[in-house]
Amino acid sequence: MENAFISPYRDDIVISWPELHRDTRLLCRALMDRGPFKGIIAIARGGLIPAALVARELEIRLLDTICASSYEAASDDGQGAQIMRTEVKILKGVEHDGEGYLLIDDLVDTGATARMIRKLLPKAFFATLYAKPMGREVVDLCVKEFRQDKWVYFPWDIDYTFVPPLKKNCQVDAG
Repeated sequence: MENAFISPYRDDIVISWPELHRDTRLLCRALMDRGPFKGIIAIARGGLIPAALVARELEIRLLDTICASSYEAASDDGQGAQIMRTEVKILKGVEHDGEGYLLIDDLVDTGATARMIRKLLPKAFFATLYAKPMGREVVDLCVKEFRQDKWVYFPWDIDYTFVPPLKKNCQVDAG
């Protein structure tokens, strides 16, 4: 029998560009009282866009990245939620402990990546847009919390396409 991957996710949450921008501005309002910050460290890749938006809103010009890898495709079916966790690998770090810096990511899920990065940057203020229960305690601030069994799609994960009206897709049985 094959090793079948069973997804732990029950359904999806799709974040739109306007929602992401609004939530980032909410995060920035909460961060204004926590600074000033020397700079921002974005957790690549998910934290790159939120970090750029935060940098604009808080007028922070010093940006760096910490690059980590912790997901891998579990199947070749093209479904984004069909992933499994692997060990967290740091591909690029920073040369300090994070003191005075703002650490930004899009989402803390199980907290595995966040815990490793928190060990490397223990003095950074860690903010995410979204958090799930298993990782929530690792971050200092988040805007929204989602249930653990929700898969979150970000605007850069999806492609918008036309969907015809339901009536055109339904065949009525005249029988």
